[in-house]
Amino acid sequence: MSTVQSPWPSGTECIAKYNFLATAEQDLPFSKGDVLTIVAVTRDPNWYRAKNKVGREGIIPANYVQKREGVKSGTKLSLMPWFHGKITREQAERLLYPPETGLFLVRESTNYPGDYTLCVSCEGKVEHYHIIYSSSKLTIDEEVYFENLMQLVEHYTSDADGLCTHLIKPKLMEGTVAAQDEFSRSGWALNIKDLKLLQTIGKGEFGDVLLGDYRGNKVAVKCIKHDATAQAFLAEASVMTQLRHKNLVQLLGVIVEEKSGLFIVTEFMAKGSLVDYLRSRGRSVLGGDFLIKFSLDVCEAMEYLEDNNFVHRDLAARNVLVSEDNIAKVSDFGLTKEASATQDMGKLPVKWTAPEALREKNFSTKSDVWSFGVLLWEIYSFGRVPYPRIALKDVVPRVERGYKMDAPDGCPPVVYDVMKNCWTLDPSIRPSFRQLRQQLEEIKANELYL
Repeated sequence: MSTVQSPWPSGTECIAKYNFLATAEQDLPFSKGDVLTIVAVTRDPNWYRAKNKVGREGIIPANYVQKREGVKSGTKLSLMPWFHGKITREQAERLLYPPETGLFLVRESTNYPGDYTLCVSCEGKVEHYHIIYSSSKLTIDEEVYFENLMQLVEHYTSDADGLCTHLIKPKLMEGTVAAQDEFSRSGWALNIKDLKLLQTIGKGEFGDVLLGDYRGNKVAVKCIKHDATAQAFLAEASVMTQLRHKNLVQLLGVIVEEKSGLFIVTEFMAKGSLVDYLRSRGRSVLGGDFLIKFSLDVCEAMEYLEDNNFVHRDLAARNVLVSEDNIAKVSDFGLTKEASATQDMGKLPVKWTAPEALREKNFSTKSDVWSFGVLLWEIYSFGRVPYPRIALKDVVPRVERGYKMDAPDGCPPVVYDVMKNCWTLDPSIRPSFRQLRQQLEEIKANELYL
C-alpha cells in the first residue's frame, strides 16, 4: 500500500521531475525543470493547487514534483571531490587500496610545486601521471591542453587517451559531497540546455555576470570558470538556497559543468546596482519617498538575515540591486557565513566595515548594522563615496577616535540620527535591524523624510 506524503505548506517551492500535460481544465501543465509554488493542498493529498512563474494557477500531481530544500548548513560541497590537495605519493596509494581499475584521485605534485598529479589504480598497481601547469593551461602529454582540472578529468573519463585506463570511479575526499549531486538532491540543479547566455552585463575579478534566458525568462548568470574560484563560490550558492525574502536577490538554480565551470543563476535585476542607479538619476529624479523606500527595502532584508543568524559582511550600495519595478534587493553573499564566525581579512572594504571587524576580525549582525549606516549615507548622498576628502589610511584612526561623517546635503535630521546610531563604537549598543526597520517605518509613516 503506498503511503501519502505529508502535505507541504503554502508557499513551498518545488521543481518538476517530469513533464505534465493537462488532462482537465483545472490542471496546470508544466515541463520537467519548471519551478512551481504550492498554493494549497486539495482534498486529495496526491494533488496540490500550485502556480507557475507567470502566476497561472492550477492542479498538479504531488508525485511529479520535488520539494526544493536548502543545502544543509555545514555541508562541505566540492566541485572536485576527487581532489585531495597536499598528500604524498604513499598516502595516495593507500587511499586507492584495495586496487580497483579506474579508481582515481588528483593531488598536488610533491616534486613539482604548482603542478598536479593524477593517480590511477590500474591492474593492481597505482600509476602517477604528472599534470603540467603551463601558460595557464593543464596537460599530461603536452598534446591535449585543458582550462582546468574538471575539464581534464572529464576528458580522461570518456577516453583513456594514452593513460593505462580511462577514469572510472573517483576516490572522494573524506567529508566532501559532490556539488552536482547535492544541488540535484535538493532541487536546485538546472539544465545547461535550457540556458542561453546573451551578453555580458558585469565583469568582476572572479568571472563575468551575463544576461541570460532561462526557459523564456531573463536571468542573471555568474560564470565562474577557474577551479579554485568556482569552489569558493559554492559557499555563496549553498547559502542562497537557504534564504528566501522579497528583498534578497533570489537564486533560481545552479549549473555545474565540467567543461565550462560553475554557473549561478539568479533573478535579473533590470536597473542594476543601487549605487549606479542613485548616481545616474540623482536628486532631480529621486525624491525622499524613493530614498526612504530603498532604505526600508534593504533594512527588511537585513532583519530577515538577522532573524536567521546570518551575517552579510559586505553590505554596501554596490551590493544592492534594483528591479524593474524599483524594489531594492540585497545581493552578493560570497562572504556570508553563519553569525559570530570569523574570517580571513583579505581585501576588506575599509570604509564600510565596522571597527571591531577590522581590528578583531569579529563579524556579527552588529557589524552589518555599522555597514547599513554607511549604506544609508550612500543613499542620501546619491551614491557618493563615503568619507569624502579623507585619505583611506586615515579613515580607521579617525573613526576609532569617534569621528562620524556629516549628514549628506538635504538629508532629513531624523534619518541622519539613524545613521549615527549605527556608527556607535560599542557594537552592543548599536540598534538591531528590527529596531532600525521600526524607526524607518515611523519616519515614512509620518512623512518625516520630506
